[in-house]
Amino acid sequence: MKSNGIGSIVKWDENVFNELSDSMNISNADIEYSFSGEVEGKAIVQYIMFYSDYNEDARHESTAKYVGMIQFSGKLSGKPGSFVIEDNGTFKNGAVNSEIKIIEDSGTGDLKNIRGSGIYKADQDGFRIELDYIL
Repeated sequence: MKSNGIGSIVKWDENVFNELSDSMNISNADIEYSFSGEVEGKAIVQYIMFYSDYNEDARHESTAKYVGMIQFSGKLSGKPGSFVIEDNGTFKNGAVNSEIKIIEDSGTGDLKNIRGSGIYKADQDGFRIELDYIL
């Protein structure tokens, strides 16, 4: 099955915990997203990000690689439940590109047996998620 959704940022709290140089650092971010469409609900995320080119004055010009864990709660094509996603992605030229994988045995409710993968992309045109999964 495939489900698509539109996302938006509800909260973004990011802190540098290791400054490697003036333009390189490692940070962690505590983020919350909301989703609408076939993917409907909220996601709470913890990211660790490595900025190979960090620009404090123009963050959208920075370049980063990140990994994270996303805990999604809501509905997937009308089925209620929750699950956890592993996220690996990049941020470059103001755009996010992520490959995501649903962690097996993390589902609850009607999504208890979910497994699969997907992508999400975010840029100046918005935030889109696509999941390809089986239940």
